[in-house]
Parts: sequence; C-alpha cells; structure tokens
Amino acid sequence: MLGVRVDATSYDDATERVLTWARRKESRYVCLANVHMVMEARDDPAFRAVVNGADLVTPDGMPLAWMLRRQGVRGQDRVCGPDLMPAICAAAAAEGVGVGFFGGRSEVLDRLVARVRERFPGLEIPYAWSPPFRELSSEEDEREVRRINDSGAGILFVGLGCPKQEWWMARHRGRVRAVMLGVGAAFDFHAGTVRRAPRWMREAGLEWVHRLVQEPRRLWRRYLRHNLRFAALAAAQLMSGGIRD
Repeated sequence: MLGVRVDATSYDDATERVLTWARRKESRYVCLANVHMVMEARDDPAFRAVVNGADLVTPDGMPLAWMLRRQGVRGQDRVCGPDLMPAICAAAAAEGVGVGFFGGRSEVLDRLVARVRERFPGLEIPYAWSPPFRELSSEEDEREVRRINDSGAGILFVGLGCPKQEWWMARHRGRVRAVMLGVGAAFDFHAGTVRRAPRWMREAGLEWVHRLVQEPRRLWRRYLRHNLRFAALAAAQLMSGGIRD
C-alpha cells in the first residue's frame, strides 16, 4: 500500500499470533498502521524499512481496511490498537502470560494499569514504566531492557506515539524477550484521559475528525499534511492496478 506493507489479518488472528510468540518468549514487534504511519513511511525510506520489517502490520485505520478490500481481501476490517490491546489482555490472562506497559505519562500509566487490573483480574502485569521524554542513555536503556526481561512479561505494549514507538521496537527486537506492540493512543483511551470517537465515526473512517477536535493544535499539521495526499495517492494506486511494491 503506497510501498508500505499492511497485512490481511483479524483480531482473532493477530491475538493468536501474538500469544503464540509470547508463549515461546520470542522477540518480535507489531505495527498498527494508520494513514499517518503509511505516509510517514512513504516519505522516509528508513522508517519504511522499520514498518516493512515488522513481524505483523495490522490495518489500524479504516482507510487501510478499505484499501485491502479493494485489493481483493474480502471482509477486511480494521485491527486497531485500542481494540486489539484488550483482546490480547483477555487471552493473556486466560493463558497466564504476563504483559508489560512502556510509555505514556506517569499519571496516565498509573490509571491505565489500575483499570486493566480491574477489567482483567487474572492478568499478570509484572512491568510498567513511564520513560522520560528525552532519549535514554545507553546505560539507562540497558537497565530497562534488563528490567523488562527479568519481569518475565511475554507481551509489551509500547505507547510512545508514531513514529517513535516503531523505531524503539525495531531497535529492541532481539534484545527485549517479548512481543512488542506499538499501540499509541490506546494508553490514553483505556486510562480514560482521552475520550475515544463514537463507534459510528470510527466505522465511517472519521475518527481523525474527533481527535482533531480534541487536540487541534497538536494534530492539524499532521492531518493537513497526510490525509489529502493519502487519498489522492491511494486512488491513483487503485486506478493503476492495485498493489505496488
């Protein structure tokens, strides 16, 4: 899709893949792609390699699901972070696989962990950390990798925002012995600090409008830069014959 890999998958399929890898303590990472990520990857070859090198790339946004349908994947729906995270937590609780959380502001992370524990009482959460906004030193990074691995968490939800979380996961594959998922705003949604768009807006591909209204100063440049270009380029790709490598 515009040179960016997006996999045909579902919530059940993605959850099973993640749990299978987690049970084996495999170091892998999952990208949840939306228009923002696809356009960032299209514009930056190095970031495109990060996304295309993931173990799974789900269609997080409805426009990507629509594109997959037009390319022949019948019934493809979005597989987004805010819905995949609780699905994986439920499966992890049932199978005794521990999960961890890396990212978010400390107050958001505290609320998130408390709410997840309440919703999934059997879920083990042996690790949660809110890193500083600055880049970690090599010593700090090594310490956190050691803490994550020593915790025994088989799944690590990463909430640093795109593209920072994807870069972090790619750099830590092979070092963090867990399945890493870049879930972005899911931390805020499940902590209750940001209200999610109504279902009808999500299904209509209008979630970005809801988020823009909530955070106009932070998001208007992103949407102005990416959304119209994506629509034009996606239409051109479909008219020219579909998938492009």
